[in-house]
Amino acid sequence: MRAAGRRAPALLALVSAALIAADTVTPLEPLRAFGSAVYGGLEDAASAGVRWASGERRLEELERENARLRADLLAARRTIPSPAQADGYRVASAHVIGFGRDGTVTVDTGSDGGVDRDMTVFDGDGLVGRILRSGPGTATVQLATASGASIGARLEGSREVGLVTGVPERGLLRLSLLNPSAEVKPGDRVVTLGSRDMRPYVPDVPIGTVVTVEPAPDALTRTALVRPFARFSALDLVTVVLGPQPDGAAVDASAGKGATKAEDEAGDEAGGADAAKSGSKKAKGA
Repeated sequence: MRAAGRRAPALLALVSAALIAADTVTPLEPLRAFGSAVYGGLEDAASAGVRWASGERRLEELERENARLRADLLAARRTIPSPAQADGYRVASAHVIGFGRDGTVTVDTGSDGGVDRDMTVFDGDGLVGRILRSGPGTATVQLATASGASIGARLEGSREVGLVTGVPERGLLRLSLLNPSAEVKPGDRVVTLGSRDMRPYVPDVPIGTVVTVEPAPDALTRTALVRPFARFSALDLVTVVLGPQPDGAAVDASAGKGATKAEDEAGDEAGGADAAKSGSKKAKGA
């Protein structure tokens, strides 16, 4: 009896401790878990929001940088010396705004800008083609690689004359020299021969380089495949040759409207006394 009486207080103490532990720990665990889920989710959401805002700012920065680089590229292309400018022609700049399936592209300059059919079109790399038809605000260009294209050409070095036609399925050109024994080799440069009244092609515009000479010992002409300088799948800014420019005048790339740059400069120097030469009236300077 005494042993049982001594064990009873100890047992009561253990039961009390277990009850206290259950009362102090177990009810709080769900609260702790709930708080962790709620505040942990809020922290994750806040972190995601910060990352999203940072990503948005980075995207805006990249878009601004892309726009700046594109503007710089277009400005640089406008200053690239071109064959027609070097030879003294009036020119008009235009952007390619559409690609056709028949070997044509559409540009955003037309008859309102002085562009007419059978005018030479080139870019900073070389010959693009000729104006096929022109509307008030747009024009259609037949590419040099089109199946129906036919361009008088010559070898830049030997000046041998021939005809260039398109090979659209290969993105190349075929040069047929009139002299069947003419010497031609890979790497030779080909330029335009030039047409009567400079239309549809002005002379000496770079066309491309010979890549393969086709063997044809009994042929009446000598033929070779030519890789064009112009990248016809990536055309952007092009130039249209409007016609010969007046002697001493600078090229007016704004489609040849109004007075030329040389006339404007002459009018500025005259200070009004020689305003008729510039095509516009200027106030007399003091």
